[in-house]
Amino acid sequence: MTIRIAHRSMPCALLLMFCGAHAQQMSNPYGEPIQIANAKKAAATAIAEAEKSHLHMAIAVVDPGGELVYLEKMDNTQTASVQIAADKARSAVLYRRATKYFEDQVAAGGVGLRFMDMRGAVPIDGGFPLIIDGKIVGAIGVSGGTNTQDGQCGLAGASALK
Repeated sequence: MTIRIAHRSMPCALLLMFCGAHAQQMSNPYGEPIQIANAKKAAATAIAEAEKSHLHMAIAVVDPGGELVYLEKMDNTQTASVQIAADKARSAVLYRRATKYFEDQVAAGGVGLRFMDMRGAVPIDGGFPLIIDGKIVGAIGVSGGTNTQDGQCGLAGASALK
């Protein structure tokens, strides 16, 4: 059984080795799961940023395991943004990096297209790890605008906890 598991994980291990040479993975360790007060603080800051540009966003906050802790959907936000925001947050926490990294790799083409096949990697800006005291306590994902707008609002939310 151990051989079968090692064999199945071999392509992923090779891809992660490749990614390690080119990735800007955060060296921050995972910490205790984000508390609801901090999740709300990050989401409120992202919403305030969205409101400045009259955007309608969904904001998802997940714990270090990628499980949803808090979700807020602004009025008139497209329905699909709820799931997209949660997916961006999960991607950011599971891979310990902003989803913009994957977006840039896929946009570059060539070997960067391999990221499209990595389970749970969302190649769209708007997902950011949440760090408190040097530890990743979760992540925030934002959806509802353009990639750049999602990234701007998500970064504002993530910065609220630093």
